[in-house]
Formats: sequence, structure tokens, C-alpha cells
Amino acid sequence: MTELDAQNAPAAAPAWDERLSAGRFEGRTVVVTGAGSGIGRATASRVVREGGHVVAVDVAAERLDDLVAELAGADGGGRVTPVGADITDDASIASILAAAGDRVDALANIAGIMDDMSALHEMSDAIWDRVFAVNVEGTAKLMRAVLPGMLERGAGSIVNTASEAALRGSAAGAAYTASKHAVVGLTKSAGFMYGPSGIRVNAVAPGPTITGIEVKVTTRFGPARLGSARGILTAPVSAQVLAASTTWLLSDDAVNVNGVVLASDGGWSAA
Repeated sequence: MTELDAQNAPAAAPAWDERLSAGRFEGRTVVVTGAGSGIGRATASRVVREGGHVVAVDVAAERLDDLVAELAGADGGGRVTPVGADITDDASIASILAAAGDRVDALANIAGIMDDMSALHEMSDAIWDRVFAVNVEGTAKLMRAVLPGMLERGAGSIVNTASEAALRGSAAGAAYTASKHAVVGLTKSAGFMYGPSGIRVNAVAPGPTITGIEVKVTTRFGPARLGSARGILTAPVSAQVLAASTTWLLSDDAVNVNGVVLASDGGWSAA
């Protein structure tokens, strides 16, 4: 998700209706992390409704029950495999691959956590370690897990979730900002390394998105300074809007796009 409380952003978002591309993921197995809520759930839902099989991953397995039930009645019955897993744990990574049947055509690395908006001098080691464990190490572990199979087949698509905080220093705290810059580094490195092998690696950088995730502010300096930059925030959008950007990059529609960070932020990054 991103970040920054939606309640402080402009109230009006552009009108938009989701339009499915029937069969776009037909015959594809797509791993989607963070699939229990927010952008992850919206992305998993769209892939299934466009014909794909989704291995839906979330650290809170109970969140996946609603997704499975929802898609069972939306022409997606049987095309969702729920997996409760912690992407920072090697055994969990193995369980995700096993659920995919050792074939992953695409990976949407969406699971992530926010920091507490703290500046570097007030940030705790615990915040830094946890944010990097999930946002960077978890992302890297899954990429490393699926890449050998993609190399063997000579095809694959990976989409990581960066953030507006990967593009500027005024969107979040020090830990989250650094972690999302690291995700961009992983994306660009992998895009360069594996492009000639038929594997595309890109990232989406969301702006304000309505996901229901709360940010727990525990410090003063960082949040006060960040508050001064909120005047240029764009309107918050639904998770389905971000899923549209993510699934486009995952699909063959983005066949000539590799190593790119797509700002899906309503123009915030242009300010």
C-alpha cells in the first residue's frame, strides 16, 4: 500500500470504471503477496477474473477466506490457491512454490509494511529491521525463488511494489523511504540482468491509496516535517486502480517494458 493517511489528501478522485481484459492471464500462474487486503487483494482478484490461477499469499491466512469466497462466485472458482505465509521465512517461501506447482509465470510482490514516519535520528532499530525484513528481504527472497524456473522457461514477469517514497524523501519515514529505494534497486538490477532471458522486472510506485492500513505515529520530528509537504498530495484512489497498473505490467501488454518504475500516483511525482 502506500502510505500517508488518505484523510489528509484531496477528497475527490477521478471517476474510473474497471474494464477487464478477458483471458489476459489464461493459462498463467501468478503469485500475489499481500493478497488478503488492499492492492494485493485487488490484484489477485483481477488476475483471476481475467483467467489466471493465483497463488494468493498473506501472513494472515484468515484474510484470504473472503477472497476465495468472493471469487468462487465470480467465474474464478478453483483458480485461487490460498497460502498463509511469512515472506521473510525460507520455509514459507518453499510452501508458496509448492502451492504453485513449481511453475510461476508471474510474481506480484505487493506485501509490505509502513514505518512510523520517524526521521533517522528518532528511528528505532526495531522499526528499521522489521521494515527492511518485509519490504526488501521478503521481496528479494521471492524473486530469487521464482527466477530459476523463469530462466529455465525463458519467460516471466515480476512486478514489485515501490512507492512514492521510492521517488522522493518527503513521503514517509526514513526506514520506509530507504526500503522502497532498495526495492527500486532490486527491480532495475534484475530488469537489466534477466531481460535478455525473456524475463521482465518492473515496479509500481503508488501514490495515496485507500487500503485501510493504519500508520502508527510514535515520534514527533519526522511526522511534523512530513506534514509540511502534504499540500501537493494527489487524491487517494481505490486499490482497484493500482491493480490496473500492476496487472498491466504483469501481462504481455507490457511486452516492451522492463526495468521501469511506473508512478501510479495521479501526477504526484510530477509536482
